[in-house]
Amino acid sequence: MTRTDGQKDTKPAPPRASAREWAAVAAVTGATFTVVTAEMLPVGLLTPMGASLGVSEGTAGLTLTVTGLVAALSAPLLTPAFGRADRRSLLCLLMVLLVAGNLLAAWAPGFGVMMAARVLVGLGMGAVWAIAAGLAARLVPAASAGTATSLVFSGVAAASVLGVPAGAWIGELADWRAAFVAVAGLAVAVLVALAVLLPPLPGERPARLGGVLRLGGDPRVLTGLAVVALLVTGHFAAYTYVRPVLEEVSGVEDGLIGTLLLCYGVAGVLGNFAAGAGAVRSPRRTLLVIGAVLAATVALIPSTGGSVPVAAALLVVWGLSYGGVSVATQTWLLASAPHARESASALFVGVFNAAIAAGALVGGLAADGIGTTAVMWLGCVLAGGACAVVLLGRAPEHGRL
Repeated sequence: MTRTDGQKDTKPAPPRASAREWAAVAAVTGATFTVVTAEMLPVGLLTPMGASLGVSEGTAGLTLTVTGLVAALSAPLLTPAFGRADRRSLLCLLMVLLVAGNLLAAWAPGFGVMMAARVLVGLGMGAVWAIAAGLAARLVPAASAGTATSLVFSGVAAASVLGVPAGAWIGELADWRAAFVAVAGLAVAVLVALAVLLPPLPGERPARLGGVLRLGGDPRVLTGLAVVALLVTGHFAAYTYVRPVLEEVSGVEDGLIGTLLLCYGVAGVLGNFAAGAGAVRSPRRTLLVIGAVLAATVALIPSTGGSVPVAAALLVVWGLSYGGVSVATQTWLLASAPHARESASALFVGVFNAAIAAGALVGGLAADGIGTTAVMWLGCVLAGGACAVVLLGRAPEHGRL
């Protein structure tokens, strides 16, 4: 830029994050990826897990429901309880809890022990996600905060779309118990990375439970939470039972399930970064596109997904749309409450995981009571409802963090 006196403006460029700072962000991304992978793991393993534990696929889906419910309740309660405790130490302790939960699930001789293991996973998962959400902006200079936040939430998106096929593949190569052992091993590796790479991170302003709950009265926050509830419930009502739907509608054999879900996952990662860039400019427009595409795709699977190639194409589109949900909705909420990031994140995690639990539950009731394809129509209706809320509700003007 040239000044009026003809001299160049020498204003220094804003500082950028160092390699060490990006490594710390990557460690936190690893934590979000691991906890959400642990939560989602049963989705790709429902059929063999249910058979081994002696329960139906709908009942096996409760392993996802209980984890989501525990995370939904624990995130808003634990976040204020942590006060000014060092976030690095808390993340490490929570990863230990995650290791224990997954090892217990791998050993589980019956469904009751499995449900207890999934409670431990829910406690660790909800608290890790709520803490991690607000850390990215503290680990890098302000100029890199937006990119760092998108990267941390790419762990959530990548786990939602890659964790499931990875678990299914391990289950096919060995058995479903080996998948839980693998996630426990991943949690150990992330624990070491967090301990080594993160600086001390004392809590900033201690959040109070009343303040967290009052934040939900902000019209922009309330609209964002309603969109999260509808989109995520609709997605998981359908996606929790995607394996039996693919087997029934498209005749997909066991050996292809992991491959198809991997295609879905790769598309989802791409969708995460595309939605992250779009949400910075316009959260409303981005979520409208996501909701409309998601509704159309799940509706088409039972009616046109009778062949494997068509089912694969629809899964790719599904992945592209759902892959952007977490980063777009989180961007909406952080932009709506920039003064209370950790509190907004605690509400987000609570609603997001309650929606996962609700989706798995109502999807299981529909699958057992009406038929597996009914879950797709249910997902379509709820995603359409999310579009209506986005149109009618209050939105932040932009998603800048």
